[in-house]
Amino acid sequence: AGGNPFGVGFGGFQGGFGGFGGGGEGMDDIFNMFFGGQGGGRGRAQKNGPRPGADLRLDLELTFEEAAFGVEKNVRLNREETCERCSGSGAEPGTKAETCPDCHGTGEVRVTQSTMFGQMVNVQPCRKCHGTGKIITHPCKDCGGTGHMKKRSTITVKIPAGVDNGSRLRVAGKGEAGTNGGPTGDLYVYLYVKRHKFFGRDGTTVTCEVPISIVQATLGAEIKVPTLYGEVIMKVPEGTQPSKILRLKGKGIASLRDGNKGDQLVRLKVVIPTRLDEKQKDALRKFEIIGGDNINPEEKGFFDKVKNMFKK
Repeated sequence: AGGNPFGVGFGGFQGGFGGFGGGGEGMDDIFNMFFGGQGGGRGRAQKNGPRPGADLRLDLELTFEEAAFGVEKNVRLNREETCERCSGSGAEPGTKAETCPDCHGTGEVRVTQSTMFGQMVNVQPCRKCHGTGKIITHPCKDCGGTGHMKKRSTITVKIPAGVDNGSRLRVAGKGEAGTNGGPTGDLYVYLYVKRHKFFGRDGTTVTCEVPISIVQATLGAEIKVPTLYGEVIMKVPEGTQPSKILRLKGKGIASLRDGNKGDQLVRLKVVIPTRLDEKQKDALRKFEIIGGDNINPEEKGFFDKVKNMFKK
C-alpha cells in the first residue's frame, strides 16, 4: 500500500557451471537439494511468529481552502480487521487452538533426503498446520478460523494546515490487521488539491490577478482584494504599469514546518476599454493633446496633468 515497494532480485547461476559429471544436476537441482526449492539464503522457512499487517493507500481530494487551513475528513475503508468474535485467535469462543502434533508448534518440519552428497536435511513449512504451529478443531463461525475478516470502517483523517498537492500523510495503525499477534499496518494518505478559480499557490505564497482600470492605474486608487482571510483594501500607487505585482504581507499559507504564514502576491491587470462612447473618446483625445505626441510616463508633472484633465 503506502509508498513504492522495494524488491531485490538475484540472477541465476548459469553458463559457467553446467552439469556435474554428466549427471544432469543443474544449479536449480542443487538449490532444491540444499534449500528445498526456496533458493539461496532464503531457503529456510520462517518460524511461526507475529507478522505485521499490510499497509494501505488512500487518495484524497481537498479544496484549496481545506489544504490551506487544514481539515478533518471521515473516510471509509475496506480492510482486514481482527475478528471481534474470536479476538484474532481463529478458534470459536470457549475453545482454543491446539499445538500441532507434527511440528510441535514450530510451524516447520525437517525432511531428510538422500542425495549424491549424502543425507541432506531440509526445513519446510509444516503441511498439517500450514506453518501456523496450531491446529484449530473448532474454527470461529465469523472468520472461519483465519482470525481476521474484511470489514468496511470509517476513520477520521486529520489534515494539517499547509499541505500541498502531492503531500503524503501516514496514519499509524490504520492499515490491515497483522497475523499471529503481529502489529496492524499503516494507512498512507496521498493528497490532491483542486485548482482554485481565483487563487494560485507557490509553496506558502498565494498568488492572484486583479483587474484595474486604466484610470486607476494612472491616478492610483484603493481597491478591494480577496484573500483567504477575507477582503482587504490595497493601495494602487500612481503610474502603476501593467502586470505590476504588489505584496500583501502575511496573507499566504501557514508553513508546515514552523506555522509562519507566507504572503499574497497580487498581479495587477490593467484593463484597456474596448467600447467607448464619444464623450469618453473626446476625453482621451484631450489627454493626448495635453501630454503631447510622445507621452513619457516619467515626465515631471505628467500625472498632475492627468488629474487636472479629469477634474474638468
